[in-house]
Amino acid sequence: MRVAIVGAGLAGLAAAVELADAGHEVEIYEARPFVGGKVGSWVDEGGNHIEMGLHVFFNNYYNLFALMTKVGAFEHLLPKEHVHTFVNRGGQVETLDFRFLVGAPFHGLKAFFTTGQLTVQDKLQNAIALGTSPIVPGLVNFDAAMKLIRALDGISFADWFRQHGGSQNSLKRMWDPIALALGFIDTENISARCMLTIFLMFATKTEASRLNLLAGSPAEYLHQPILKYLEAKGTKIHTRRQTRRILFEEKQGQTQVSGLVVANGDTEETIVADAYLAACDVPGIQRLLPQEWRQWSEFDNIYKLEAVPVATVQLRFDGWVTELNDSAQQQQLDHAAGIDNLLYSADADFSCFADLALASPKDYYREGQGSLLQVVLTPGDPFIKMSNEDIAKHALKQVHDLFPSSRELNMTWFNVVKLAQSLYRELPGADPYRPRQKTPIANFFLAGSYTQQDYIDSMEGATISGKQAAQAILEPTGYKVQGTGLFKY
Repeated sequence: MRVAIVGAGLAGLAAAVELADAGHEVEIYEARPFVGGKVGSWVDEGGNHIEMGLHVFFNNYYNLFALMTKVGAFEHLLPKEHVHTFVNRGGQVETLDFRFLVGAPFHGLKAFFTTGQLTVQDKLQNAIALGTSPIVPGLVNFDAAMKLIRALDGISFADWFRQHGGSQNSLKRMWDPIALALGFIDTENISARCMLTIFLMFATKTEASRLNLLAGSPAEYLHQPILKYLEAKGTKIHTRRQTRRILFEEKQGQTQVSGLVVANGDTEETIVADAYLAACDVPGIQRLLPQEWRQWSEFDNIYKLEAVPVATVQLRFDGWVTELNDSAQQQQLDHAAGIDNLLYSADADFSCFADLALASPKDYYREGQGSLLQVVLTPGDPFIKMSNEDIAKHALKQVHDLFPSSRELNMTWFNVVKLAQSLYRELPGADPYRPRQKTPIANFFLAGSYTQQDYIDSMEGATISGKQAAQAILEPTGYKVQGTGLFKY
C-alpha cells in the first residue's frame, strides 16, 4: 500500500515506523518546518535550542521506549533519581522519595508516608482515599481495575478524592501540581480516570514513576534517530507542506477519500494514496475534517473536545538557581550545580520545571554560563495575550519566590513559546468524544493522543495512538502490530 500521513508528530512518526516495517510506502506531510508536533524543537538565530514544552519521559512509557529502542534513541535518555521533588516558596524542598529496598506498591507507601509535603492528617486521609480506590484491586487484576477506572471519567479527580475522604490541602499541595504537569489543568477540572490511570501504573510497577530527560533537545536526540530509521526504510518526510483539504467521493454508496490537497510552495498538489492517516492534534483535525463528515457522530464528537493553552518559558542565568546549599557553587561558572531532576511547585504558576543546563546538558549547558530554567505556565489562559517580556518577568518573579538566593543572579536571556491550543482538555465526561483510530471512512484513519487510548494526552499516548492506527490500516493485510498496549512491547 501507499499510505499518506498528515502530521509528523509522535503519533504520525510511530505509525510510519510500523507501516514501513510492514513493507509499505509511506509519505508524511507536515505543515511546520520541523517534525515532532507538540514535542517539536528548533534552533533560533542565536543558536539556542527552543522547545514547545518540557518533555519528561516516565519509565511507564513502554510503547515510546520500545520505539526509541528500535530506532537507537533509547540510549539518549538520562535517568534521574527515583524522587519527585517539590519546591515551595522560600526555597523549602520536599520530596516523594520512592527509593526503597522493596518494590511496588510498598515503595509508594514509603514515599507518601515519609513526605514532608503533606501533614500527618493529610497522609491519613490520602491513605483512606487511595485505599478505597480501584488501585487496590489493581494490584491483583490490572485489567479489572482499568474497567473501574474508565467508569470514573465523568467525575473530576478532586470530587472523587473528597468523596473518598481525601483532604483539600492534599489537593492543593501535591495533587494539583501533578495534575497540572500531566494535563495542564488542575484536579478540579481533570477527569478522575486520568489521574487514577497514572496512579495504578505507579502502584503496580516499581520503576514506572521514575523519570528521565533527554540528553539534549528532542530534535537531535529523539526525532533525528526516528527520521534516519524511516528514511532508511524509504519513507519520505515533507515539511512546510500543509494539508489544505481532504478530497472524497461516493463509490457504490460508500464514502472514500480520493486525495489530499497539500501546499507545495506557492502552489497546491493533490496527493493520492491507498490509505490516509490524519495524525493531528485537536485544533488540526477540527480544521481539516470536511464539514459534510459531521453527519457521522465519530467525527462530530471531535468538535466537542477542547484544547488547553500553555506557555513555556526558558530563562538563562549567570549562576545556578537550584543550588541551595552552597553560595560559592551557585556563583561559579566552571561546572553545573543544583538539583538534577524534574521539579514541581504548588507555589508558582509553573507546575513543573527543570534546569536543562544540568538535567539535559548536551544542547543546554554552555561553558561560562549558568542555569537554563525551562518552566511551564499552566493553565496558560491568562498568559496567551501577555507580551513575551511580561511573561518572562512574571516567571522570573516566581523563580525568585521559590529560590530567594536566585535574586543574587542575573537573568541573561529568555524565550517564550505560547500555544493557544495544546493538549486536549481532559475534562470529566470528555472521554466518550474521543474517536477511534478506525473511522466510518474505509480508507481514512485517525491518530493523535486525543484519540482513544488508555493513557493521557502525552508522548506515550501519542505513540500508542500511532501504533493502534497502524494496526487498523494493516488489519486487512493480516499483518499485526506487536506491542500495542500499556504494558507490552
